[in-house]
Amino acid sequence: MSVNRPVFWISAVITTLAGLACMLWPSQSRTALDLTQSAVVGAFGWFYMVLIAICMGLVCWLAFSRYGDVLLGEPGSKPAISTLSWSTMLFSAGIGIALIYYGAYEPLDHYLRPPQGAAATVEAAHGAMALTFLHWGVHGWTLYAMVATTLAYFAYCKGMPLALRSPLVAIFGDRINGGLGDLVDCLGVLATMVSMVTNVGIGALLVHSGLHHLFGIPMTMPVEITITVVMMMAVAVTVVAGVDKGIALLSNVNLAILCGILLFVLSTGPTEHIFQGIVQNTGDYLSSFIPSTFNMYLYGHAEKWMATWTLFFWAWWIAWTPFVGLFIARISKGRTIRQLVLGVTFIPLGFTLVWLAIFGNTAIDLVRNGAGAVLVDAVQNDPPMALYRLLETLPLSGVIATVAVFASFVLFLTPVNSGAFMIASLSMRDSAPDEDAPVWMRLVWVAAIAVISLGLLIAGNFDAMQMAVVLCGLPFSIVLSFYMIGLVRALRSDNTADGMMSAQQDH
Repeated sequence: MSVNRPVFWISAVITTLAGLACMLWPSQSRTALDLTQSAVVGAFGWFYMVLIAICMGLVCWLAFSRYGDVLLGEPGSKPAISTLSWSTMLFSAGIGIALIYYGAYEPLDHYLRPPQGAAATVEAAHGAMALTFLHWGVHGWTLYAMVATTLAYFAYCKGMPLALRSPLVAIFGDRINGGLGDLVDCLGVLATMVSMVTNVGIGALLVHSGLHHLFGIPMTMPVEITITVVMMMAVAVTVVAGVDKGIALLSNVNLAILCGILLFVLSTGPTEHIFQGIVQNTGDYLSSFIPSTFNMYLYGHAEKWMATWTLFFWAWWIAWTPFVGLFIARISKGRTIRQLVLGVTFIPLGFTLVWLAIFGNTAIDLVRNGAGAVLVDAVQNDPPMALYRLLETLPLSGVIATVAVFASFVLFLTPVNSGAFMIASLSMRDSAPDEDAPVWMRLVWVAAIAVISLGLLIAGNFDAMQMAVVLCGLPFSIVLSFYMIGLVRALRSDNTADGMMSAQQDH
């Protein structure tokens, strides 16, 4: 294993220059990124919608065709990670802290500012939850499933490096070993860096808001910097521990804490209303599934809403696929394509939608009953505080808010940890599919994420990096198109009889 110098240095230089631009010229960079984002969404919004629809169709075909029996590994190989740990790692890497951030905020925002129709009505409440389910539902998880399956197949069944360039060999041949492959890996590093910096920002905001809510800690820059430094030091410790120990342990802790919060809100909140809401929300989501998949709001006046929410989410999911897909592929050796596809698509989905239903219905119910004035103010003016404003309406609010702050801290760690692993792996060459990058390389990228995050924090320009996440989705949407073509071509041309027979014997 050696350093992939083109990928490492090009990614490092571009990331540094972009970060410096946002720090030194925050207003100008925010304006430029805003204009570019609007142009990309306007020109390619339809492409995002079609791409995700095609991806869902491909994933469905993989799960229920004969190729679902293909074993991702040598004949007879077994998963190295238990099903429970694997399941929790899927959730933590794929969603992370964003679910806590948006859990109460997004449904209530759609209720108060719907894309179409009157606000704060029964119809708006139904639509708010259906839209929230859309943005966090099957569409996004099928992207992760497709990318992870593609990367795992080329790594474990064709003996290629576990790298973003590998699946393109089915289309471009040996050219992936040159500049083309370096370009794809660089794009993956850049997208992951931007995603990680944004994740650090969300985590710091949630933890800081929680500490302010609980203890009156001032919302000042020195406090924000201290919180960020402590959080990144924790990331460094878990990165050194490795995938099997560090991330698996964190993921199990994450799920246990979130389940505890979920059960507490369910039992102390409007329980009957929540259960009815889960049933109602599921029906609304399923009945609007196909129309929402292709809804561009063409003849309405919701273009700005569409760009801010649905197209933003689709681009965000796409931008996260490089590191999430690689991470899932890394932990999925020894499973069949069907197990991977169905597991990635549905295991985290169930918990995600239940979380959104419980927090979303509770928030909307509070507002509709006239008890959520401070919650409305938080949603409109201070989104990180929305979670804590909701919790303060419940018994033992101080205790559960403390747990929520701790959960925000822990849940922040896993995506940044797995992202650092992915960037470090892409910065190396000649590594085996299940071989981790050296510890020093992981720490280099953790330090880079920390420095850029702190710089942007001081410049007050995290909004610019959130816009950059959306822009990073565009080049990777093209890469994903090639992935789908390459995977289908490889599955149909390869002799997979041995792999399928092995899987059938083992199951």
